[in-house]
Amino acid sequence: MLHTPALLALVSGLALGLGLIVAIGAQNAFVLRQGLRLEHVTVVVAVCAVSDLALIAAGVLGAGSALSAVPWLIPAVCFGGAAFLLGYGFLAARRALRPGSLVPDAAGARTGLAVTVATCLALTWLNPHVYLDTVVLLGSTSATFGERRWEFAAGAGVASLLWFAGLGYGARLLRPVFARPTAWRVLDGVIALVMLGLGVSLVVRGFTG
Repeated sequence: MLHTPALLALVSGLALGLGLIVAIGAQNAFVLRQGLRLEHVTVVVAVCAVSDLALIAAGVLGAGSALSAVPWLIPAVCFGGAAFLLGYGFLAARRALRPGSLVPDAAGARTGLAVTVATCLALTWLNPHVYLDTVVLLGSTSATFGERRWEFAAGAGVASLLWFAGLGYGARLLRPVFARPTAWRVLDGVIALVMLGLGVSLVVRGFTG
């Protein structure tokens, strides 16, 4: 049974992890869409969760300090991430404006596993917010727990796993709503706005440092 300091660190990590991850963003929008399509859901959830675990571990090991010591790295990642998000946003906008391509079963087109994994990895690792939140913020916060920092990291990891699994597998409960093409148009419209908004914000951050 966990002692009180270890339990406190675990719960703190869980709470902060959920607080950072439970917000609509590029990664969450992608997981939601894959869950609604029932397409490679297990792989997508696994890629997101494992990536988060790796980033959390990197933060606890001090990668946040290393990122801060290389001033050109964050702007470079910002511009790369912005280019990808803007491109993905335009694709989502095009889907929203083309009703015939909205419902996967009607179009008969499914995305291949390799493309899905590559997109998921790009949305995760090319997003500077992931480094700022998961590596820098979680990493620096974990340092305040001293020898209990790994319990804190475990809590954050559990939060990530629970969230992505719930989002990916829980999305199927909304499929009756998304049986209508209009619902897919709205979803893709929202995804387009999120991606384009994030892309523009990254460009601004890249220039301002």
